[in-house]
Amino acid sequence: MGLLEGEFSRTVPDHTTANILALYQEVDWLTHVISQVICSYLKQEGHEEHWIDIEPPPVHPGSSHYADIVIEWKLDIYERLALALAMAPAIRPDSLDLFFGLNGMIDRPFTEFGGVSDRTYSGFVPTGQTLNFLISANNPEWHARTLSILSSQHRLMAEQVTELLPTESGIPGLAGVYRLTEHWLNYFVTGEQHRPELSSSFPAHPLDTPLDWSELVLEHSVMSQIEEIRAWLSYGHTLMHDWQLAHKVKPGYRAVFFGPPGTGKTLTAALLGKSTGRQVYRVDLSMVVSKYIGETEKNLSRVFDAASYKDWILFFDEGDALFGKRTEASSSNDRHANQLTGYLLQRIEDFPGTVIVATNLKRNMDEAFTRRFQNMVHFTMPGPEERLQLWKNAFHNVCELADDVELKQIANNYHLAGGQIINVLRQCALTAIRRNERTVYHQDLVTSIRQEFKKDNKLVV
Repeated sequence: MGLLEGEFSRTVPDHTTANILALYQEVDWLTHVISQVICSYLKQEGHEEHWIDIEPPPVHPGSSHYADIVIEWKLDIYERLALALAMAPAIRPDSLDLFFGLNGMIDRPFTEFGGVSDRTYSGFVPTGQTLNFLISANNPEWHARTLSILSSQHRLMAEQVTELLPTESGIPGLAGVYRLTEHWLNYFVTGEQHRPELSSSFPAHPLDTPLDWSELVLEHSVMSQIEEIRAWLSYGHTLMHDWQLAHKVKPGYRAVFFGPPGTGKTLTAALLGKSTGRQVYRVDLSMVVSKYIGETEKNLSRVFDAASYKDWILFFDEGDALFGKRTEASSSNDRHANQLTGYLLQRIEDFPGTVIVATNLKRNMDEAFTRRFQNMVHFTMPGPEERLQLWKNAFHNVCELADDVELKQIANNYHLAGGQIINVLRQCALTAIRRNERTVYHQDLVTSIRQEFKKDNKLVV
């Protein structure tokens, strides 16, 4: 009994039934393609016909989640074939049984069909070689199409829709299992959106903030530079295409935020995304940097490849760990570090989106990077006016200030960054809670400020 027959079709939502039906139709088309490719390859009756003339199922907007992806991503017939092959074992395993045919000359399976077998699974499991056979067995010049679809830069791979599993050392890469990932199969069937970039293995995670743009407090000249970045995010597409600036400059925008901790670099990056309707992804350096040669580049590639198809802002915090100055290549480690710096430089230059690199010290950055950034924003310690506004914003709707608290005096007397002021707020609020009240007194503030200054070995008079 098929998946859409019997009780099942009466117990699932209509949209799920439509989604599954679309996948079945796509795999049915795949079966006809496989039959024709093998027929043409073995010069059997009807070999003069070509698989590319077998029309895939029509897709219409809204008819299924699979159809919507095909339309939105403008997948061509080769990409649809790859996607159908990857999903076949999960949808209709028997659709691949034709690959179990034996080569009569040597009485063993056809090597060119690829595929792997497993004692726990009786069906045919496709590999990259299987896809290559379908695409280029009768047109060797189309082998490049296979390599393009299987490259990490291709959208199906970058968005982690499909994956080519790694092989053991010495085994051709195309011999790896080629499959549809579980979360995308679930999306195609149920419509439940999964964001693979939120998985524990993805080396970047969303950067959000509950604050709004109006709450961003920066010195005037700094704010002017930030507004320039915001303008690019809002009007960059118009500038590049309508004004045809794409003929003169590289795509994307690159900025460095540098300055002491707590001066608003991370918050500004988050608000730039929030105010322009973009996701900001903080690159997790602990998951990116590896002691093994080549692994750091591979981890970074996953981020850039995925982000190239989305309108993300990539935020590299503590960026000097990746973008630090190059050294004299006196050892293999130095050479590897310099190669990594060169790799990063190239990927950032080619990235069509927005990259923000934050560092506490500008002098730690490699000049080869800084020359290629459109904006170098120095986040200075806030002055008295900015500090006063930060104090007001911090305590607004949180605590009541006693009559002995003069925020203007506090702002003038104590040179604190925004992050430090939030730490003081937290400590004062806890002190008030322990007294079972919401009121914060002058002495509470001084005590909390003193604790904050101790972190930097500073004294409060």
